[in-house]
Amino acid sequence: MTEADLDDLARLLGDAGVMAHYPHPFSRDEALGWIRWQQRNYDRDGFGLWLLRDRDGAFVGDGGLTWQVVDGEEHLELGYHLLPAHQGLGLATEAATACRELARARGVDHLIAIIAPGNAASVAVAERVGLTLDRHTVSRHGLPVVVYRAEL
Repeated sequence: MTEADLDDLARLLGDAGVMAHYPHPFSRDEALGWIRWQQRNYDRDGFGLWLLRDRDGAFVGDGGLTWQVVDGEEHLELGYHLLPAHQGLGLATEAATACRELARARGVDHLIAIIAPGNAASVAVAERVGLTLDRHTVSRHGLPVVVYRAEL
């Protein structure tokens, strides 16, 4: 992600449906902050969330790996967001599978997904790539979440 991707990321992260399980859809400035967060992740970890594109090169979303703190402990999280027109086509599962394999290749011992209760689509993706329910807790925003986990 670069600042040149701001229009695509603002469209994705500003979509009320995509962000239904976040505190609110992102403003354009918040989307820019998201890009800058990923750039810091790339510099520090060599990975983060990446742009997802279809076979024709059209932007469809983002996905990848980011370090997250859950209940005071840092874990590598598998995350993904897709534009509504591209949901339900297996793209999130495809991206999540590739990210799981990257984490495994880098020697990561486990992977998590932090999911809002009721987000059945994200639960289905997590389960398809081998994650199982680990716990119920609250997010850094104080919202209820479920954590799915897989040992690698």
